[in-house]
Amino acid sequence: MLPNAYYENDGLELDFEEAIEPSKNYKLLYDKDRCVGYVDDLEAMKQAIFLMLSVERYDHIIYSWNFGVEFNDLFGKPTYYVASEAKRRIREALLQDDRINEVDSFVVTTKKGKVHVQYTAHTIFGDVTGEREVEY
Repeated sequence: MLPNAYYENDGLELDFEEAIEPSKNYKLLYDKDRCVGYVDDLEAMKQAIFLMLSVERYDHIIYSWNFGVEFNDLFGKPTYYVASEAKRRIREALLQDDRINEVDSFVVTTKKGKVHVQYTAHTIFGDVTGEREVEY
């Protein structure tokens, strides 16, 4: 007879808690190519989202395969395809981070070989609005 897993747990007790790691990070000054001080919470999320959408997935071995976004293969594709795929890929890339609950409110515009996507990411620290431009 097999033990009933719903009623027996071999005497083990759940004596741990799930902890949320701090989001403190170095503050990057992109225009000056420098790190100055630290950022935390919502500002750290804005910086993390910027980095996630600036790194091409699978291109850099220092990043996990879960980090980054896939835009390189969109070159040469039709506008309607790039517009729909850009939304999906941005959402997929950002939801890899546990601190981001949802990505929505997409506004897509196209102009001369570029697709401009605006979005809102709902994080545990608050909402972050952002935009990304994809060339095709």
